[in-house]
Amino acid sequence: MNTLDAVLVERLHENEVAAFDTLYWKYHEVVYRNILKLVKETVVAEDILQEVFIKLWEKRQEIRASQSVAGWLFVISFNLSVNYSRKKLREQTFHQKLLALAPGEESGTDRKALQEVQYHLLEQAIAELSPQRRRIVTLCKLEGKTYEEVANELNISRNTVKEHLSAAMVKLNDYIQKNAEHRYVLLFLLFLNRDW
Repeated sequence: MNTLDAVLVERLHENEVAAFDTLYWKYHEVVYRNILKLVKETVVAEDILQEVFIKLWEKRQEIRASQSVAGWLFVISFNLSVNYSRKKLREQTFHQKLLALAPGEESGTDRKALQEVQYHLLEQAIAELSPQRRRIVTLCKLEGKTYEEVANELNISRNTVKEHLSAAMVKLNDYIQKNAEHRYVLLFLLFLNRDW
């Protein structure tokens, strides 16, 4: 857990706009890149990015200081991107493929429950990793840092970062496939495994 983020979350609970601004500037670029890789449209990605951070502000009292803010943003951006993609596919009459993965419509309560399941699943999967791999996954996948940035921060080689990340992704995939019994798991794995 990022201790600075925990402090910022506590300040968010006190409705401090400066804490929100700090989290926005810290994470908006990686969240945007994650969304863009899934929806492939810059204007749409910008709209979804705004929605993600609106949700951060609206749900600020629900986020725990012990939670990974990066993980929370990752799950929210994933779900919003999937919702957009599903709508677009339906409008283009190619929705059968996605409906096979995610039949039916969810209520707001169901969506919230799904997000909670996805967040906890991701959190549990990452917790199963060794401390070094956990740190590398957090830095590369959730904070969007490059191999070089992570290598410099951890004082290891770029190749070591890449090897640890590759091994960690195998473990995460196995954990999620074994423990997920809900819709979107295949899309969630694809989203997690994108090379950002």
